[in-house]
This record gives sequence, C-alpha cells and structure tokens, in this order.
Amino acid sequence: MFARAADGVHLTPIGELVATGAREVVARYDQLVVDVRGALDPESGVARLAFLDSMATSLVPQLLREFHAVAPRVRVLLSREPSHELEADPASGAVDLAISSRRSAGHGWHLLQEERLVVAVPPTHRLAGRSRLRPADRGGGAGHHATRIRLPYARRLAAPGGRGRPRDLVREPGPATIEGLVAAGLGVAIVPEAMVGLSGTHGIQIVGSPGARRSIGLTRRTDRKLPPAAERLRASIVAGTANH
Repeated sequence: MFARAADGVHLTPIGELVATGAREVVARYDQLVVDVRGALDPESGVARLAFLDSMATSLVPQLLREFHAVAPRVRVLLSREPSHELEADPASGAVDLAISSRRSAGHGWHLLQEERLVVAVPPTHRLAGRSRLRPADRGGGAGHHATRIRLPYARRLAAPGGRGRPRDLVREPGPATIEGLVAAGLGVAIVPEAMVGLSGTHGIQIVGSPGARRSIGLTRRTDRKLPPAAERLRASIVAGTANH
C-alpha cells in the first residue's frame, strides 16, 4: 500500500486504488446524510446547481433570489463551469441540476431562455460601422497574421440559410473572456448579444442564419428522483422563467 522513497512515503498503485475507493465511499456517505436530512425535513437540505460562466451575473442571481424567497432554509451549492463539463456533471451525480446551452441525450431539459448571437468586432475593425452581417460575408481587416481562434458557437453559422463564416473567429472558453480578446484586437467572435460592449466591442447582427441563437436550458437526470431540496429548486426555476 505504501512505499518509502528518499523524499518520503508514497502510495503504491494498489494504495492509489484503495485511496480512490475510500474517497468515493466517504463522498457517497456524505451525500447520503444530506439526502436523508432533506427527506426528513423538506424545508431544509442542499441542492447542487452548476451553470455556465456567462449566466453568473444575469440569470442565476435572479433565479436564486426568487428561490430563497420561498425556501430560505435550503442551501444551494453553486459551481460555475464550461459547457463541456456541464454535460457530464448530472450523469455522474456531481450536481443535481445544470444550466447549460447543450441538451444532453437521456436528460430532462427545460428551456429557460434564448439569446441572439452577434458578431463582436473591435471598435477599430473595418466592419465596426455595420449593423448587420450575413454568414457569407468576409470579416477581414485584421491582417494576414491575425490570431484565429474559433468560438464553438461559430458552427451555428453553417445552419440552413448560411453559406459561410466570418474569416477571423476567436475560440476561448467563456464569452466574457472572448469579448475582451476581441476588444484587444485579436480577431472577431460570435458571442451572445448581452456580452457585447463590455470592453468596448461593437456587435453586428447576423441575418440569414436561423441558427444564430443560443438556447439556455435546465438539465437534470431522469433515471432517478431528485432529492427534495433539488426538486424544490427545479420547480422554482421552471415557475420563475414561466412568469418572465
């Protein structure tokens, strides 16, 4: 289980297996205690919610304010994560609910809102005076050696009605980070409309591409019941978005 070395004592491969298993058992026990307490007292308990970085200052605070107004004793554990991690979290049991932009197969999904995607350009870009842009247009002007980073949303421009993509695209997790890079002159990007202008960028509406929108939804597992606290949070989020 342990091996001595010049710099101390280390776990052997078998020891690593045992330690990993022990951590999983302890984590499961801790979660079991939380679940039992929540079942015995539905007014308390813990709900685990993961969400996209871009939702941190808009949708999530609003939903939490509304939830805590009706369930002040429920504790919500929050985790802000990139989209690809949000897909795996509900399935692994790491969270109860996730607010994401991708609908995962085998999971429940409730649409919360839709956002228009726009092309963000630096204020000095030659397209900064444009208000509209078609996918077939070329957004040049950044120079031959411009940094090209592709944003995941860019694939939406290939939807029916769009034949091409702007030339210079930025790829970096987090729309807010991308918007800052665009403002610094590193290229152009496709981001949610609400993110444009935070660092002085200019937003250009995409026309002729029905796919230039981003859906935000609430994801949950459907193969088992949610803990009472998480179910209360789910119901509050669904009701809250229906009233807006």
